Parts: sequence; C-alpha cells; structure tokens
Amino acid sequence: MLELYTASTPNGWKVSVTLEELGLEYQLHKIILQDQQQKEAGYVAINPNGRIPTLVDDGFAVFESGAIMIYLAEKTGRLMPTDVKGRSEVIQWLMFQMSGIGPMMGQANVFFRTMEEKIPAAISRYQNESRRLFEVLDSQLDHSEWLATDFSIADIANWCWVRLYFWSGVSLDGLDNLQRWLEAMEARPACQKGIAVPEPLVLPTDEAGVEKISAGISRKILQQ
Repeated sequence: MLELYTASTPNGWKVSVTLEELGLEYQLHKIILQDQQQKEAGYVAINPNGRIPTLVDDGFAVFESGAIMIYLAEKTGRLMPTDVKGRSEVIQWLMFQMSGIGPMMGQANVFFRTMEEKIPAAISRYQNESRRLFEVLDSQLDHSEWLATDFSIADIANWCWVRLYFWSGVSLDGLDNLQRWLEAMEARPACQKGIAVPEPLVLPTDEAGVEKISAGISRKILQQ
C-alpha cells in the first residue's frame, strides 16, 4: 500500500492529484505544518529535508514532490512517455515548475502577502518574474493543448501552483492560452479530488477574502 504524508499546499497537491489521476489507492497521513510535525524525528527519518510531501511505497520512501511524480509515472507507465525524447519533454516542463514557477510564486506570496514590512522592490521582482514565467507557459500553450504532447505530470505540477496566481498578486490578463488551460485542468475530476487532500482549501475570489486567509496559506508554503 502506498502511504502519502502531506498537507494542503501546492507541492502537496502535486502528488495527491497525480495519485488521483492514476487511480491509485493510498493511505493518507495528514501532516500539521503549524505543529511542526514535518520536523519530528520519525518524519525526518523518511524525509531528511523535513518538508512535505513524502511517499512511502512498501517501505521505500521518496521525498521531493517532483521526484515522487516521476516515481509514480514510471511505476505505472502513465502520465509520462517512456521514449527518451517524450520523457525529456515532460521532465523539462516539470523542472520549469520546480525551478521557476514554485520558487518565484512562493517568494511573491511572502513579500506581497505575509511580511509586515512591504519591500516594493522585492514584491515587484517576484511578481514580474512570475508573470514572465506565466507568459512562457502561455506561449507553449499557444500551439499545444497541454504543456507536453499529451496530458502529463508536467501539467499537474504547474497547475497546482499557477491556480494560486491571485495570491501572488499576478495578473492573467492577456494570457488567453493559459486561462484556457487552467479551465481545462479545473474541469478534471481527479484534479478536483486531489486538491481536497488532505482537506479542502476554500479559495476566495475577492481581494478581501484573499487578504484574510493568504497569510496562513503562505506560511504553510514556507513550512512545507
């Protein structure tokens, strides 16, 4: 039985959505980030970085969300091609999320939402870079339904972060291809089920609601 240790954050969703898309059964272990459960010795024994998520497959532990996604795709032979070039295409867009989208949006969340001292240069830096990365996605989606040739873990990884664009204070204006893709992802039942793991996170659509809960969510992102 697969065991998933996770919390309701973008990186956590990357794995839970992947599991739901693959239709795999798994035992869920909720990690309460505010209680620093991810830093406890028992958890660090399976995830030396003390972050979420972690997947344990018959005693074999895998940490880092992207590594878990690749593991599951290779284990099942789904959500990633097996030929060298097709596999590389998917991994390129997965790495794009891990090295760009996630870190830039995460920093935008911190400087724009959670820090009491507002530093305009830092806010602008991370919001502008997040927007630039969105434009890269939009350009790719101009000639492709999905980020790679077919729906893959690359789409899941990027979607779990990009869907929180408003928390980062980044506009989607003019990015019609990206908006189309976001709607297609939101419409997938497995995506909706996956982002409710380990518990649903209600996302406000107005700025007042965003301000109210975004600080807590951004702290989760920092703690994961």
